[in-house]
Amino acid sequence: MNEELKMALNFNECLTADGFDEAIIGISQCNTVKAVYSSKKCIDILMKRDKMSKEDAVEFFEFNVVGSYMGDNTPIFIILQDDLI
Repeated sequence: MNEELKMALNFNECLTADGFDEAIIGISQCNTVKAVYSSKKCIDILMKRDKMSKEDAVEFFEFNVVGSYMGDNTPIFIILQDDLI
C-alpha cells in the first residue's frame, strides 16, 4: 500500500482488517468512505501466511473476515472480474 492511500485511509478514519494491508486496493467514494480490499488477495494472504489450503482460506475469510460487521465503516471486500476466471 502506498503512502498516499495510507494517508487517505487514516484521514477518513477508515476501519481496516488486521493483517490484510497488502490486499487493500483503494477506498470507496460513497457517503461513508471505506477501505476496499481484493477478496482474492486476502485469501492468498491466508494461504501463504497461515499455510491454509485454498478451501480452508476461503471458508475462514468468508466467515471471519467478510462476515464481521464493525459498523458503518466496515471495509468492503470485492471480487474483481479477472478473479472469476
